[in-house]
Amino acid sequence: MGLYKYVKNAWKKQDQEFLQMHRKRLTTWRDENSTIRIERPTRIDKARSLGYRAKNGVIMVRQRVDRGGRMRPSIRSGRRSAHNFQKKILSKNYQQIAEERANESYPNCEVLNSYFVGKDAIYEWYEIILLDRAHPEILKDPIYKNILSTGGRAYRGITSAGRKGRGLRRKGLGAEKIRPSNRANDGHAN
Repeated sequence: MGLYKYVKNAWKKQDQEFLQMHRKRLTTWRDENSTIRIERPTRIDKARSLGYRAKNGVIMVRQRVDRGGRMRPSIRSGRRSAHNFQKKILSKNYQQIAEERANESYPNCEVLNSYFVGKDAIYEWYEIILLDRAHPEILKDPIYKNILSTGGRAYRGITSAGRKGRGLRRKGLGAEKIRPSNRANDGHAN
């Protein structure tokens, strides 16, 4: 087995030693800011599979997102059955929100992809791979250059997390009516 397979198995099995190290890690992350730039990925196997390369112009960011339901402001007057519950049910997932917030903090960059790194009772953390739009090494790379041609990937739901929220994980037979998205076709997807 290669190195990345060992790292992947460590994250899958999570033995006692790994869990103790991860708990210490989460306590330090809780004290940090919600958006923080990091030197290298925590899960190198996941980052590499999602397009990360250790080169100039590729930026790693750890983003913290609050867990729990998103609440409406308090109901003041009138009884309308559709508006009588306070919890909002949104189609966006935490990962997509984390990508958008990281992109707001780094407006000169484009979101390539992201992955989950941890959660506790209050927060969830994701690491986001960002590409610097103006960096010469990124503009030279044919794959990264092609990704930069489509701007606003995090906001338009083109990243993997965004595609999941739009119901675009299915392909082929039986998935004809989910393009361009569930909501565009009146929720015909199964």
